Parts: sequence; structure tokens; C-alpha cells
Amino acid sequence: MQQSSNEIKVWDPLVRLFHWSLVIACITAYITQEENYDLHLQSGYLLIGLICFRIAWGFIGSPHARFSDFIYSPTTLINYLKASRSHQAKRYLGHNPAGGVMVVLMIIVLLVITLSGVALDAAENRAGPLSGTQLFLYTDIINVIHNLSTHIATAMVVLHILGVIFSGKAHNENLVLAMITGRKRGE
Repeated sequence: MQQSSNEIKVWDPLVRLFHWSLVIACITAYITQEENYDLHLQSGYLLIGLICFRIAWGFIGSPHARFSDFIYSPTTLINYLKASRSHQAKRYLGHNPAGGVMVVLMIIVLLVITLSGVALDAAENRAGPLSGTQLFLYTDIINVIHNLSTHIATAMVVLHILGVIFSGKAHNENLVLAMITGRKRGE
């Protein structure tokens, strides 16, 4: 693939591998929840590993992968959202303020989903690392948490996709391609 002279590297290979692995693991977990419990469970454990990696990479990774690059103040976020409504939002090389919030919230929600899934496996099947606990006493509550957080994550994915489309159109760039190649148009 030929690199344009005004393109710069933004997303490192590990961020891109994480992102697409997360997509595949989430889709797999979602579509196998009723049909293939073992694959559903394996996808969940893969998600835990991916999230742990992303948290660590958020502190030690490449510049645009670090949380410090895309966690903004509430004022900056509100101003960005207001400017977006009038198509005046500043272009960010890495995650914009809304995208940064989405990353953090998605990490939190995926942790809730996966950890409640581990707890649910222990509660329902007396299996997994929490099998020796008395979580079976809380099966209904854990199930509600697991299902509700899955619905929240599904809504977040829709918002994420809409945000990628909106931001891509607003700044005339292909953000999906950028997450594949790692490159975006320079400033």
C-alpha cells in the first residue's frame, strides 16, 4: 500500500489488532449466547484479556493510544458536542473528546459484561474461577446485570458506528480505513 505524503501514522499495530479482535470477540460472544455456550464463554475470556491489554496500553502504549491523549475535561467534551451540531467541530488526529469518552465507557461496560459473565458461570454452573463461591445465591441479580450491560454495550456500538460515520463525513476522512492502515491525513 502506497503511503500518501501527507499521511501520518496514528494507530499502532497493537491498537488496530486490539480493535478488530474486540469486534470479532464481541460479535462471537453476542451471536453464541444461546447456541454455543462454550464458544460464548471463550469469547468472554478473550474479551477480558483484550480489555486488560487495552487498559495497560492506555498507560504505556503509543502516543495516540494513551488515555492522556484522549481523556478531556467535561467542558471540552461539551464544547466539542456543541460544535459538532453546527459542523464546526475541531478535527483531532487521535480520538476526539466524544470518541475518548466512548473508549473509556466501553472498557467499563465490557468489564461489567465479562466479569458478570464469569460470576454467572459460577452461579449457574459452579464453574470457572469463582466456582467455589456462593454466587448461586445471586444468580438472578447477576443475570440482570449481565443482560442489561450487554444491551447497553449494543447501544454504545450503534452510537460508536454513527459517530465514526458522522466524524468521517465532517472531516472528509475514512476512519474505518484509518483503523485498518493506522494512517490518517496529517494536519
